[in-house]
Amino acid sequence: MSLPILPTISTSFIVLSAIFVAIGWGQIKQGKIEKHKKTMLTAAVFALIFFVIYVSRTVFIGNTAFGGPDEIKIYYTSFLIFHITLATTGAVFGIVTILSGLKNNLIRHKKLGPITSVIWFFTAITGVAVYFLLYVIYEGGETTSAIKAILGF
Repeated sequence: MSLPILPTISTSFIVLSAIFVAIGWGQIKQGKIEKHKKTMLTAAVFALIFFVIYVSRTVFIGNTAFGGPDEIKIYYTSFLIFHITLATTGAVFGIVTILSGLKNNLIRHKKLGPITSVIWFFTAITGVAVYFLLYVIYEGGETTSAIKAILGF
């Protein structure tokens, strides 16, 4: 089995991001504020790298259709919509949480941090599940770039 390189790399970055969020959570529980800050910013950078790779691949190479059996496609699509909603929510919460921490708005940061972390863990887990469903468990379907789909070439 040959795994596609860009989805494998981008999924690895989202996993690294979640691992660093977990490490950062542990650091703040231990009162290691500066280490927490650096670790969480590293987690954010990994998430941003994932996003850049994902968007670039989607625009220039395309999205890969689900290649599994038709009878489970509706379940995959529902799961994918859930993942995308979770990821979007997690990204917005992440940005607000990071900015509140950087601006020393610690009341907001302490309220949002745990919520954001849990959302991010579920985003990473569901993202890995999508990756496995698209590329490991089933062979990916057709890939069409957004540029081709929009411009017709």
